[in-house]
Amino acid sequence: MTSIKAYISAGSNLGNRKANLEYALGELDRSGTVLQTSSYFETEPVGYANQPWFLNLAIELETRLEPPELLHLCVGIEDARSRKRSFPNSPRTLDLDILLYGDIVVREENLIIPHPRMTERNFVLEPLAQIAPDLIHPILKQSIRSLLETCTDTSQARRLTAPTRFRP
Repeated sequence: MTSIKAYISAGSNLGNRKANLEYALGELDRSGTVLQTSSYFETEPVGYANQPWFLNLAIELETRLEPPELLHLCVGIEDARSRKRSFPNSPRTLDLDILLYGDIVVREENLIIPHPRMTERNFVLEPLAQIAPDLIHPILKQSIRSLLETCTDTSQARRLTAPTRFRP
């Protein structure tokens, strides 16, 4: 397998949010190469409002892992940070979602790429547009910048600083 660029959304709203995200970056970088990350964004919870705000970022990862292997890696990283799956949109120590995997479309029982709700979420599109504004969604054939401009999500996403080690 040759290397491919994958884009991952990372978020945390329990425990030390920054440490959780930096742990994920380190683990992803050990299994591939983190090419760049967005700044951190402090974001309003979506779907279940009665919880702390999230710290989110987008990650560009060069990987040789196939999509199911990358998903397995992401779940393992979440589990290492004691991720609990109580109910949809519940608070979590770490959440890693594969947004895009090259221009490949995957439709499997436990894995859908492009992520099916990425175009509906500011907390995904804001960070992703920072590092890959001209990246084209393989199904919608629109740039990430364009998808952000037309996104109807009104939740807040406040840009903070970038992770020191992986500054774009």
